[in-house]
Amino acid sequence: MISASDFYKVMCAMVPLYFAMLVAYGSVKWWKIFTPEQCAGINRFVAVFAVPVLSFHFISQNNPYEMDTKFILADTLSKMFVLVLLSIWAVCTGKFDWMITLFSVSTLPNTLVMGIPLLKAMYGDFTQSLMVQLVVLQCIIWYTFLLFLFEYRGATMLIRSQFPGSIAASITKFEIDNDVISLDGRGPLCTESEMDVNGRIHVRIRRSTSSAPESVLSSSLGLTPRASNLSNAEIFSVNTPAPLHEFHHANGDIAFGHGDLGFGYHATSPRLSGYASSDAYSLQPTPRASNFNEMDAVTATAIVNTPMWIRSPAAAGKVHRQPSPTTKIVWDSPGKGQGGLGEGQGHKDALGENDLSFRDCSIVEVGPHGAAKDQEMPNAFVMLRLILIMVGRKLLRNPNTYSSALGLLWSLISFKWNFGMPSLVKYSIKIISDAGLGMAMFSLGLFMALQPRIIACGTKMAAVGMVIRFVCGPLIMSAASIAVGLRGIRLHAAIVQAALPQGIVPFVFAREYGLHPDILSTGVIFGMLVSLPVTLLYYIVLGL
Repeated sequence: MISASDFYKVMCAMVPLYFAMLVAYGSVKWWKIFTPEQCAGINRFVAVFAVPVLSFHFISQNNPYEMDTKFILADTLSKMFVLVLLSIWAVCTGKFDWMITLFSVSTLPNTLVMGIPLLKAMYGDFTQSLMVQLVVLQCIIWYTFLLFLFEYRGATMLIRSQFPGSIAASITKFEIDNDVISLDGRGPLCTESEMDVNGRIHVRIRRSTSSAPESVLSSSLGLTPRASNLSNAEIFSVNTPAPLHEFHHANGDIAFGHGDLGFGYHATSPRLSGYASSDAYSLQPTPRASNFNEMDAVTATAIVNTPMWIRSPAAAGKVHRQPSPTTKIVWDSPGKGQGGLGEGQGHKDALGENDLSFRDCSIVEVGPHGAAKDQEMPNAFVMLRLILIMVGRKLLRNPNTYSSALGLLWSLISFKWNFGMPSLVKYSIKIISDAGLGMAMFSLGLFMALQPRIIACGTKMAAVGMVIRFVCGPLIMSAASIAVGLRGIRLHAAIVQAALPQGIVPFVFAREYGLHPDILSTGVIFGMLVSLPVTLLYYIVLGL
């Protein structure tokens, strides 16, 4: 039976976190203390320093030689069960995109920021070690696997648009330029293809301006490009217009246009947003001004008629110039022209189209005569190599990758030979990690304040997401825990941690790759508000 003192102890652990989030929300929404650009600076500190150092602090203090095997096995079995179930459903229905989203919503909670303090207050200090073990698995295995799924989706979209039908089956090699970090479509990319005498195609993927003559860009767009370090999902907020992908297709040439002003491509709003989404997962340079915003004045017609530099297999590898017809992948609101889970959940409020922060991705046309229906793919090894290269490059730019790996490495060494961290280093890390939890919640409050509404995906979709997050997830986790023999407090801790709010990293991926970011955003924001009473309810019921 839960006593009043136990309940008060839990509230003492959680109320300060929600207070930090509330103060951040009010400082932007009500008191106008911070501008979006200042929010970006705060979020950048949290993403690059506070959260990675916090992760290192917890992981380095956890003894990896005393892992709770049953607890880890229960968590792994629950995720594998959901993955297998969703994979079978995706194969039968063809809804691979929804498989990724539902897997993120149902299995990846906010364990680091919310799980450690909440479970520690509920069930004691030993749960901190359990949560840290799950954090290690999330960072090293599950987030990497999720990134693999997103890159696979990006690769298939690129191939379908540039090599429709059976052409893609002849691809035997992809060469990716060093400045291509991801296939998320947020940066301008081009493909060049060469065919040898045996009919094998070699494809080079590069950024659109990295190898093309500068005269093409300057003459067609009327501007002199200069370097800009805005990349990936650097900025988003209420002022961020919906992204628009345009694939310029001419024998293997592709260019991704993007609608975010922060990225400098086809901006539809002159307002600059300051909240950095990918900072929660990617290490990006500090944003600075770029004159690629001048492309705002370029119409879609002008871009369609812009000559593209391509290398054609038919021309024996010679580079020639020709106008490129256009194939478009457009971003639309959930339910707009779509069926399935998003049907009827489009944004129907008074906001203008350019003010909608989140859009869902649907393919309007991928090739002539519906070529995507009979689409073939390259050899599995070729695709695997392409995706692994992209995943590796993304992970190398992620500060959490280094903090998790270094924390795990140090714990393996220190607990093996009973070697403590020098006090000078220990307290240097501690002073930053102590601010990690509060600053992470403060950053979430800033994010909430910058959004046009808390429920971005519609009430029906939000209700479905909350049921999956707070009911289905704990039920599956409880079944897996009982199956492996968990009992008592550890079983209760496993169920409560499965009812934590949506993790931030899956939302960052969804925003970067343009896959149902409105659903994940609602899971993060609305889930934070719902999770406290829900987890308290689980805590009380399990304690009866």
